[in-house]
Amino acid sequence: MLLLGIDVGTSSIKVSVVDAATQQCIVSAQYPDEEAAIISLQSGWAEQSPDVWWQYVKQAIQNANNSNKYNPKDIAAIGIAYQMHGLVVVNKQQQVIRNSIIWCDSRAVEVGNEAYEAIGAGICNTCLLNSPGNFTASKLGWVKKNEPQVYGQVDKMMLPGDFIAMKLTGEITTSSSALSEGVLWDFSKDELSQQVMNYFGFNNELIPVIQPLFSTHGTVQQSVADELGLKAGIPVSYKAGDQPNNALSLNVLQPGEVAATAGTSGVIYAVTNTLLADKYSRVNTFAHVNHTTDEKRLGVLLCINGTGIANKWIKMVAGENIGYSEMNKQAAQVAPGSDSLMMLPFGNGAERMLQNQQIGARISNIDFNRHTKAHLYRAAQEGIAFAFRYGLDIMRENGLEPSVIRAGKANMFLSEVFTKAFVNVTNVPVELYSNDGSVGAALGAGIGANIYTTYCEAFLNLKPLQRVEPDNAAQYNQLYMQWKEWLMQLVK
Repeated sequence: MLLLGIDVGTSSIKVSVVDAATQQCIVSAQYPDEEAAIISLQSGWAEQSPDVWWQYVKQAIQNANNSNKYNPKDIAAIGIAYQMHGLVVVNKQQQVIRNSIIWCDSRAVEVGNEAYEAIGAGICNTCLLNSPGNFTASKLGWVKKNEPQVYGQVDKMMLPGDFIAMKLTGEITTSSSALSEGVLWDFSKDELSQQVMNYFGFNNELIPVIQPLFSTHGTVQQSVADELGLKAGIPVSYKAGDQPNNALSLNVLQPGEVAATAGTSGVIYAVTNTLLADKYSRVNTFAHVNHTTDEKRLGVLLCINGTGIANKWIKMVAGENIGYSEMNKQAAQVAPGSDSLMMLPFGNGAERMLQNQQIGARISNIDFNRHTKAHLYRAAQEGIAFAFRYGLDIMRENGLEPSVIRAGKANMFLSEVFTKAFVNVTNVPVELYSNDGSVGAALGAGIGANIYTTYCEAFLNLKPLQRVEPDNAAQYNQLYMQWKEWLMQLVK
């Protein structure tokens, strides 16, 4: 019996086919090969086409099928992970009526700030656990205010994963976890937040049917099955945002457990059983995949928009003719501290941990006689690691103190320079695993389809590839303090 996981990322769509019995990945494939475009019509805006996502999903599945390593008819359930906080709107014919306003788009910051003031800090901090900020509800509020002709056509608003499930099944559903990441969920009542809906003037009919995250969100339509070589009627049995899903893929489910990713954006995600809200909304709290009314499981999320995208930009301007592995090798030849060269990676929209400020990415202390491309490669990776430390210290202010962080050995964690900088500047060991988002989505599908009767059963064979311990924490702490002093001169 096989499970199919789909990970709708910002840069590409990745799919994995997993053997349910062994939890081992049989094949993975992605599309496109080059990083997908982000449409930026104005500074701070970021959009993508949901219909293009769907074309990419189908092509990625076809690429996996073309491996001839499995029979697509043996796939028994489908799980979906997706880039969080995006807004997708469709009409009554399930047609997309505007591009998705994605997670790193900053246009709705002021809309969210006004909502926070009107709804009140008390309700936002105790019921929503977040400011409406730049999240999905505020993005829909922006559309209502600025594109009334579009808003008037909206039949359903949804998250990116809800859209892909709709294309597979023809049905539109959502979950409390998805609504919480849109800041549309009232944790005090465990229901849709009427305070948010009333403030924005949203009709409840805009919200899809709310179902448990692990449940049947529809079954694959015959036409889709015929096109993709699947069996009609198999369930889409799991949908989760990419960061809760990444935590699931690493078996991070219980209070005190912590996961991290360093892809286009960077995230530290800590599980707690406390309804926790940062008073400045620098970190955010959402319903984790296993959250229930009786057994609360919340994910406290630190997000850094400028992570892998900062490294990509450095490659574009200074390493265009080499690959990331060669960049990492050259960076390793430079000593920690990059010979005083420093970088702030904040060039991808409003940063939540900086209270939604946009200070931009910056490079400091360039010496034309000393610094080479290798210094630039290392300074970028260290700057990203220092940003993680800054965010982790905010989480520590809120009572979260990880003893170990689990991460997939992928993206920035493929770099020894970045991994050692991360471990030493945070002074927390990291365990690296082979699982990724698409594998996690496949295992989630197995849980949702009751192929696994417990969470533990889905992760019986999960073992770390390696554990990296701090070995130079004092030096990295000193370097971080210099970097932080520079940052503090720029934030308001």
